Amino acid sequence: MIDEIATLTAYSTDRKVRAEIEQLLGLILSQGRAVGVNVLAAVQDPAKDVLPFRQLFPTRIALRLTEPSQVAMVLGDSARDRGALCDRIPDTLPGVGYVAEEGSSELVRVRAFHVSDDDIARLCKDFCPSDRQHPSRPDVNRTSERRMTLDLRIPAPPSWGRS
Repeated sequence: MIDEIATLTAYSTDRKVRAEIEQLLGLILSQGRAVGVNVLAAVQDPAKDVLPFRQLFPTRIALRLTEPSQVAMVLGDSARDRGALCDRIPDTLPGVGYVAEEGSSELVRVRAFHVSDDDIARLCKDFCPSDRQHPSRPDVNRTSERRMTLDLRIPAPPSWGRS
């Protein structure tokens, strides 16, 4: 997972380091898929110098963007003409975006869940670590406190690991 890929591809001041990063990322993106390597990269300001190899990402997701040219940079040249109006998504629709998948010319409008600051505060309040007393809920103590765990592991398809 690469948060803000631009720090690797565009904002590095050393040309030699930037060229090596681009070469290695290109290698991982092009040959890593064959052995099950997945790369998730996020960028806030899509531009040619930031995403020089966007075509190597098999799935591209564009959420709300500020300019029509950014839509083309992320989803492809004719994406906006085909209805992906990411630059027109209002602030009132967080998580709305469009997905372009390799091998398909169809763009799919999607809506991801949105977790507000109030939701996060409530989760923190309800599921605090068990080694502390809950400050706002005296009825919850160390022995009866509820816990929440998330299993984020993705099971490998059955074909992986076979020769």
